[in-house]
Amino acid sequence: MSNKKKFETEAIRTQSETTQFSEHSVPLYLTSGFVFDDAEEMRASFAEEKQRDLYSRYSNPNVSEFVDKVCLMEGAETGFAFATGMAAVFSTFATLLNAGDHVVSCSSVFGATHGLFTKYFPKWNIESSYFNINEVESVESLIQPNTKFIYAETPTNPGVDVLDLEYLSVICKKHNLLLVVDNCFATPYLQTPIKHGADLVIHSATKLMDGQGRILGGITVGKKELIREIYLFSRLTGPAMSPFNAWVLSKSLETLAVRVEKHCVNALELATYLEAHPKIKWVKYPFLKSHPKYNIAKKQMRLGGNIVAFEVEGGIEGGRAFFDAIKMCSLSANLGDTRTIVTHPASTTHAKVEAEVKAAVGITDGMVRCSVGLEHIDDIIDDLEQALNQLY
Repeated sequence: MSNKKKFETEAIRTQSETTQFSEHSVPLYLTSGFVFDDAEEMRASFAEEKQRDLYSRYSNPNVSEFVDKVCLMEGAETGFAFATGMAAVFSTFATLLNAGDHVVSCSSVFGATHGLFTKYFPKWNIESSYFNINEVESVESLIQPNTKFIYAETPTNPGVDVLDLEYLSVICKKHNLLLVVDNCFATPYLQTPIKHGADLVIHSATKLMDGQGRILGGITVGKKELIREIYLFSRLTGPAMSPFNAWVLSKSLETLAVRVEKHCVNALELATYLEAHPKIKWVKYPFLKSHPKYNIAKKQMRLGGNIVAFEVEGGIEGGRAFFDAIKMCSLSANLGDTRTIVTHPASTTHAKVEAEVKAAVGITDGMVRCSVGLEHIDDIIDDLEQALNQLY
């Protein structure tokens, strides 16, 4: 009989050590610092001869519990939790990169990550090259002598494209590069990049990990020696996750599997409905057979996730009209909530982005990104249908 527990069990039963009060639910440790018995214990603790909590910017029982759960889910050696997803992205990059280094990244990345590559890293003499998600065979030609790692999101934001992690891993190993993967859209329940060769995995815990649009958080997990350097950088720069947010997220992870299962069931049904609608030009969802990377998605994902991308007729104005006609679903830039959220990137989040950049990441004028929630699927479809019926 295997000692390895199932995903759902690890998510629920991985907890901080019980206190003298024998609580069943882990308490909230709202403390900035921790006390020591004597001078020798404090010396040994700060010298890292003794492992214990020193200060909540470094570690905290609630944060450690959250990190432990994600590491078990991802199959990672260790990790560090951050105040936001972008704090995780920046701190990971800043730890790994030196002036003069180079990064190869997929072109479809979160807007703030794109901003780091294009606005801030160049002033520190860090360069980046993008590969088109539909031309993955070009990745190797972009690698330079100073390339440090390949960075990928899969599925991508907002185009819901899929990248073959094993293919990227082979290239990284061939050129002695790290593979860093943003696994936010999939969560470790649907996809575990480390099993496909990733060295580090990043999450915005704000999204499906929390799942209810309540708090911000981020986490990076992976190889012990890499996380050690990320920890040292973060210990000095201070982007640590708060104990309260970690406590909320740790409880959220207990229901991650059942929530994500339902998200995926709803998303596939919605995608199937939209694909047959006469006012929809195209639909992208990883587990639709029409998705260009359907076979790769089936190989590395358990289910297709909760994000559906589609294009309505009428371009920018069609997208805006559809957006304005929505009644029940939320109009927001967030995703991964219990509530269904629709976003029209061309007129909102990506309105100022150059046309060629939008085209490269799959954003068309009438494209809508739908983060499918946990409402009854009939009500989600009814809302989108009545909005589509008001076009033209």
